[in-house]
Amino acid sequence: MPRPRLDHHTPLTELHVHLGAAVTPAIMWGIAHAQGIRLPTKDYWAFRKLITSHRRRSFQAYLDLFYWTELIQSSPTAIERSVYEVIGGAYRKNNITRIELRFNPMKRNRGGEQDLDHIIAAASRGMDRAVLEYPQVRAGLIFCLDRGFSRELNEIIAAKAIAWRDRGVVAVDIAGPEEPAFRFSDYREVLAECRRAGLGVTVHAGETGGPEEVRNAIEALDPERIGHGVKSVYDPRVMAMLRERGIVLEVCPTSNLNTRVVRDLAEMRYILRSLVEHGVSFALSTDGPEMLRSYLRDEIGLLLRNEILSLEEVEAALATANRASFVDPAPPIELNREPIPAANGHAALPVELEV
Repeated sequence: MPRPRLDHHTPLTELHVHLGAAVTPAIMWGIAHAQGIRLPTKDYWAFRKLITSHRRRSFQAYLDLFYWTELIQSSPTAIERSVYEVIGGAYRKNNITRIELRFNPMKRNRGGEQDLDHIIAAASRGMDRAVLEYPQVRAGLIFCLDRGFSRELNEIIAAKAIAWRDRGVVAVDIAGPEEPAFRFSDYREVLAECRRAGLGVTVHAGETGGPEEVRNAIEALDPERIGHGVKSVYDPRVMAMLRERGIVLEVCPTSNLNTRVVRDLAEMRYILRSLVEHGVSFALSTDGPEMLRSYLRDEIGLLLRNEILSLEEVEAALATANRASFVDPAPPIELNREPIPAANGHAALPVELEV
């Protein structure tokens, strides 16, 4: 009996993609050389190995990969090219028609050497170029505050997100490894101000931290979505909070397996089956398709092949992603069915747009 497969024409929505992990190594190689960045190797294949996760790593080892990708993307020219390439590539490779790219603009300005607004403007230009070339695509930018940053720096990022709300910034996030001094509650008013300005709120929680981290994030910030959140399944009370508030988890299976956040496929099965059985909404994402060498259709194939989710459950997760997106919905396509005058004066046949 053939395994169930998602139709390859099905348009997809991806909510959780880090820009630093989504640009192909070949493009990153070209950008680095164009900017004269001194790389630790002159061999492309060694560079490719440097910035991709070719084996299971610790979570910290995975984060270390971002050192080079963020450095290479740290200029207006580089950030514009990166955003442009990711959006266009996602559409061409996986028919992703709705995508949200997240990054920390302050990690792209070389410690203040580059003007932050120039970095953000470049990201917006890259996004505009991509959606102009691929009008079927809707895209948005998410700015990441960082647990390791001071409150002052994070407030600047939040203020920039609000200022650029009308140029494609759709939400804010809180990311980065666990920090002993960090508390979600310290950012209650900062993120409330973002929400009042019309921005969405998503936060990383329940990845390396336990279910109590998810509970703290919910109680302090009441986010619409939570990045990863897989450890939520180990506390029924947290699961109930997610369900009752309609919070959507952005689940990234390959990423969690690769970083050992999830031990193996058996645990991934337990996690996703628990979410389904408890009625917790979740979407499927990659986290970083190029760094992890896994695209969104690969994620779907992994879950179907191992009978972790049924095709109907995958389709429900795709619908959830589309519904939970912070990007404005695409306008309906109007088909011109009126006769079009031909050059010789006779009526031509109506033009049918291929959708």
